Amino acid sequence: MIDLEASPRRAAAIVLAAGAASRFGGSKVLARLDDRPLLQHVLDAVAMASVREVIVVIPPAADAIEEGISWRTERRVVNPHPERGLASSLQVGLSAVSSEAGAAVVLLADQPRVRSIVIRRLVDAWKAGAGPIVAPRYSRDAAPNPVVIDRTAWPLAYALQGDRGLGPVLREQELLVHWLPVAGDNPDVDTPADLVRLADEGRP
Repeated sequence: MIDLEASPRRAAAIVLAAGAASRFGGSKVLARLDDRPLLQHVLDAVAMASVREVIVVIPPAADAIEEGISWRTERRVVNPHPERGLASSLQVGLSAVSSEAGAAVVLLADQPRVRSIVIRRLVDAWKAGAGPIVAPRYSRDAAPNPVVIDRTAWPLAYALQGDRGLGPVLREQELLVHWLPVAGDNPDVDTPADLVRLADEGRP
């Protein structure tokens, strides 16, 4: 039994931005949508959601990312082995979270349409005791991001391997997951065609 009262009731944010973006052709997080880099969209949504502690996981030699983003107080941490996949970046991010945070809301840097209201709703549901893991269930999209995971459930994330995030945990630990109904979707940008499609569709 997971004891939610064992964790402080403040959530940090982890933005995963260390991927190689091979399908995109590289430099995906700095690709521009609505005149802002994809990563900037995500960080702006986190800031609007009033999450105070923000950790961005970046690859080694990320000078272009450092220079291409309008940073606030986000803390950058390097995944020394991003080739090991998304799970390794998640684990690097979790290890960097301060002890004052009882949960992490995990976001992907290639989802520029993530909404601050959704981030707030997920964190608020976790604070209210909805469950150790809170994920959105979009009406138009099956992608379950972002995800809030309580510190007491982090061992499940540390056990992950390969180029997968929290998806396996959501599938295999169903009793720990509270699904929050959310309108719309939160699409990934995996290819240049995805970026063009988002630009053509405009803002949600």
